[in-house]
Amino acid sequence: MTVKLNRKGLSHARRLAEQGKVVRAGNDDWSEHAPSTDDENAFIDEHGYGAYGEWFLGVDDDMNEDTKGRYSFPYGDFTKVHRSGVIAAESRAAQNNHDDIATAAKNLLELIDKE
Repeated sequence: MTVKLNRKGLSHARRLAEQGKVVRAGNDDWSEHAPSTDDENAFIDEHGYGAYGEWFLGVDDDMNEDTKGRYSFPYGDFTKVHRSGVIAAESRAAQNNHDDIATAAKNLLELIDKE
């Protein structure tokens, strides 16, 4: 398993942040805002795995393209970037030595906080 920075996901997150499509709610726990399995499945059914993957900062190219397991480090709810999701992604990435993802999340957080 080789998780690396998902550049499409990062570009999507930056674009949303620049458009102001951000939930900045305090220091809420990301788990309270993260999409449920049913939400994920409904999104995939409607938009496909390509669009689903844009909501994650990590990707494992060794995994099948049409599986949820290909993607990691979620940051949003399929409509907006969540500050708490970016914080959680940065923290988990740093803990697991995914420095490129942790750095990208930190930079994204700076963009969110600047707006």
